[in-house]
Amino acid sequence: MIVADGLGLPEAPLLLPDGSWLVAELDVRVGTVTRIAPDGSKAPVAQTGRPNGLALGRDGAVWVCESLSPALIRLELDGSFTRELTEVEGRPLLWPNDLCFGPDGALYVTDSGILVGEFLIDGAPRPGCESLPVDGFLYRYDPASGEAWLLDEGLRFANGVAFGPDGLLYANETITGNVYRFRLESGRVGGERELFGNVLDPSYTADGLRGPDGMAFSADGRLWVTVFGQGDVTVLGPDGAVLDRLRVGGRGPTNVAFGPPGDPTIYVVEDEHGRLESLAVGVEGLPLYN
Repeated sequence: MIVADGLGLPEAPLLLPDGSWLVAELDVRVGTVTRIAPDGSKAPVAQTGRPNGLALGRDGAVWVCESLSPALIRLELDGSFTRELTEVEGRPLLWPNDLCFGPDGALYVTDSGILVGEFLIDGAPRPGCESLPVDGFLYRYDPASGEAWLLDEGLRFANGVAFGPDGLLYANETITGNVYRFRLESGRVGGERELFGNVLDPSYTADGLRGPDGMAFSADGRLWVTVFGQGDVTVLGPDGAVLDRLRVGGRGPTNVAFGPPGDPTIYVVEDEHGRLESLAVGVEGLPLYN
């Protein structure tokens, strides 16, 4: 089902307590965090430039990965916002992409590792972008103290990020199709990243960039990964094996979220047609930290 359309390269569906959704519209001609009411009507909350990932804090503030003028933004629902983080350990942010809260109250943020203008042309992936020098990062940021530090680097376009029911942190890299997991100890990565799975369909032959984007866990431990360019949500089991590939309405799904408790439905944003879509999947989402 189509929940809303007419969106400019939508990303990051975020459910609010009142049942409305926030989405980020990546199209720089729009560049807004947009609120979608239960009746499907849309209203801009704030224009930040090119908002990417969104996460809701326990105080009601929305944290935004702003990718055009790279920063981590704290946004109030009245439209006011502040740029809270622009560099980590002296390293400027390049493309803050996605983020999630962890059980410790900190934000875990992916940085794709290249400037938007170097990777995209007119909002679309540059031909041959898979071979560009991309050094993606994974960061931890504590909103309470303002401290931030590097957790990992060398990711081939770091993108989606989520905590699993096992307490591990999962992050993916778009160019390879890999999903990794990380064990955290005192807010640091304990050991090397571990390959969890890969979402690229070996039978898919169309040209163009494809790979994992946003992702979310269901309550039963499955990981639901939007695969941009492949036009599906690939479902990985707790062992990382591919269990299913659910087609969506276009080739450009960018992120996925579950509905409220009691709603066994995923909500997917898709760029090709500018839509927020819903699909009943028979399982509820794993509750998010905030």
